[in-house]
Amino acid sequence: MNERAQDPRQTQRQPAPQRRVEMRVRPTGPIVPPTNIQSNALAVVIAIMAFLACLTLGAVSMVRATAQSWESQISREITIQIKPDDNLNMDEALTKAKDLALSFVGTRTGQIMDDAATARLLEPWLGPDLDLKELPVPRLVVITIDEQNPPDFEAMRSLLKETIPQAVLDDHRTWVDRLVSMAHTTVLIGLSVMALVFSAMILTVIFATRGALSGNRHIVEVLHFVGAEASFVGREFQKHFLKISLKGSAAGSAAAALVFAGLNVWQSRSLATPQSDQATALFGTFTVGWGGYLGIFATMLVIALLTTITARLTVMRTTHEIDQIRSDPARTDILPD
Repeated sequence: MNERAQDPRQTQRQPAPQRRVEMRVRPTGPIVPPTNIQSNALAVVIAIMAFLACLTLGAVSMVRATAQSWESQISREITIQIKPDDNLNMDEALTKAKDLALSFVGTRTGQIMDDAATARLLEPWLGPDLDLKELPVPRLVVITIDEQNPPDFEAMRSLLKETIPQAVLDDHRTWVDRLVSMAHTTVLIGLSVMALVFSAMILTVIFATRGALSGNRHIVEVLHFVGAEASFVGREFQKHFLKISLKGSAAGSAAAALVFAGLNVWQSRSLATPQSDQATALFGTFTVGWGGYLGIFATMLVIALLTTITARLTVMRTTHEIDQIRSDPARTDILPD
């Protein structure tokens, strides 16, 4: 026999070293429960945020349209005011001022406000049956101008001052500047309010996502342990919060659209009433048009998109923290609350 005969126990084949194989598991059931108290509360919060955002957007567009309408109406006309004087023939001065203004390029028509029209203007302050001959009331000449090619107001003002010393030209530039400033301020305030609403909504979604992730942390850890990718977990939470955000933002946007539609119906049915006249004078017509409704729809989509992106980023960050804890169990400083 061969002295170097091997022991049968030594000739047994040693088992190959085991290698860990990560499996990419894709569960068929949802990771996050489709409906629970947190989901319903988040949907209500998103609906409120969407309602406020759409209401702000509609109000800003409505006030801006009203300001533009006022600006257009004011900038179409200029006014010549002639103060009464004992040595002045008022009728001749009015006619001369009208003809002088119409001689400038850029003017279209002129109208002298007669005694009846002047009395109607002063009626809210001096009452009816006003006799203008007993009061030194200035008379007015209204000149319509070409907005695209306005006349030289400074030259017209100087010529009027030389021809009729009692005449004063008012081109309404002060009022137009104030309206433009008011419109810009209103837009800035509305955008600031919308930015605050979106910021509050994003923070709410972040806390809700971390809460849902913390409540389902054991599921996420098991999925990670068996090889589920972080992107898969992120997509599951993304779809969950997308459904919630769409439901909430659709409800809030629809409520805002119904508010504007209801106010428009009320205004159209209460014409010539003191309440409707005051509301129209301050805010214009309560209608946002197709552009406003498209803006409300776009706001709904933006809210849903922001909610989805916020939820995905929060989930990806939290799963990254879980990966860090698995690689270094001693790091408890990154444990989520």
